[in-house]
Amino acid sequence: MSADNAATVDTIIQEEASGWQKQDTIWALSLYGTAIGAGILFLPIDAGLSGIWPMLMTALLAFPMTYFAHQALCRFVLSGSSANDNITAVVDEHFGSLAGKCITLLYFFAIYPLLLMYSVAITNTSISFLTHQMGITPPARAWVAIVLIMGLMGIVQFGQEIIVKTMSTLVYPFVTIIILLSLYLIPHWNGAIFHANHATNGGHSLLMTLWLVIPVIVFSFNHSPIISSFAVKQKQRYGNQADQKSSSILKYSHLLMATTVILFTFSCVFSLSPDDLALAKQQNISILSYLANHFHTPLLAYIAPPIAFLAIAKSFLGHYLGAKEGLHGLLEKSLPSLAKPTNKKTLQRIIELFILLSCWIVATINPSILGMIETLGGPVIAMILFLMPMYAIARVPALRKYKGKISNLFITIMGLITISAILYGLSMKG
Repeated sequence: MSADNAATVDTIIQEEASGWQKQDTIWALSLYGTAIGAGILFLPIDAGLSGIWPMLMTALLAFPMTYFAHQALCRFVLSGSSANDNITAVVDEHFGSLAGKCITLLYFFAIYPLLLMYSVAITNTSISFLTHQMGITPPARAWVAIVLIMGLMGIVQFGQEIIVKTMSTLVYPFVTIIILLSLYLIPHWNGAIFHANHATNGGHSLLMTLWLVIPVIVFSFNHSPIISSFAVKQKQRYGNQADQKSSSILKYSHLLMATTVILFTFSCVFSLSPDDLALAKQQNISILSYLANHFHTPLLAYIAPPIAFLAIAKSFLGHYLGAKEGLHGLLEKSLPSLAKPTNKKTLQRIIELFILLSCWIVATINPSILGMIETLGGPVIAMILFLMPMYAIARVPALRKYKGKISNLFITIMGLITISAILYGLSMKG
């Protein structure tokens, strides 16, 4: 390529990076779609059980916590020397092979439990809809689960671009109905949340309750599984301008997340009582399914469960990308013979079969969804999303330009608080 042609290409890339493209909208909505799934459907239950102060904390922390953390993780992936390097390859490059294997393992276990959780959630939502709204006896749980999971896996077979486009398309009706539903619930608002007693949430003090609700906020807005794929695509398209473009897309996506989730959470909690929220947690169903059963109105009865289904399906697809990427990296590092070009299809089939069977088994068993979030996903998500990028900024030369930012201190503190709160919660259960 001549110098003139190269300069022209650079100019076009700079112009695209400074403006807003159709592809940027698709990615912003896909990020939203990955985050806003089971998280938003279970956040009102856990946050509402804790009283009004954790609700206000959610409103204040939602945007800065999630934006700066995901921006740092994106920058970490962008710091790789190759435009094709995903998170597992970048970890190898910066921290060495042994650390790479450990972090790849952690990355997989940060995402895979959430994929299992979405399998449980979508099965429960479908069974609840068939039972309460359709008035029919659903088939055996194992049959419902396998049909749903195979259907979602069928979409996956069309490739990453189809997944991203499907998720971004599903976001439009989802956002619209979430906002309309939040407004629809306003006449049902009551003051029960202001009189919530500590017994409803385990008798914790106010400070303890505020401390314990932070992991719920982290999970509710988490879309780290798709960040690696997102960063790679931005680097391939925008080159040196990828950080600027990625930060812009992340900012608008997070503003949309924070606004819609906070509106929805407050509206749901204000329209129910702490006892209602405790019952929803006990029944192991999403807030939308509970609202549909609680108010017995045709609108909620027939709209809420399908929207819950769409939300969980979107998140399943987004987390599948991350789980598949993590398991692929894990198997390649552990069994190098599988990485040969002749064995790539075999490796893909092994990964797909493992995910299908494990999601089906867990969905059939039906463990507690909120328990799975706290026990399996929480600590590792916090380590990958909050602490690893901060450590990299301090130690990796390619990331030193980001040192000294006040947001780094904020994210480090939030990460430590999240991990300590989760470990405390697990110790109390043990």
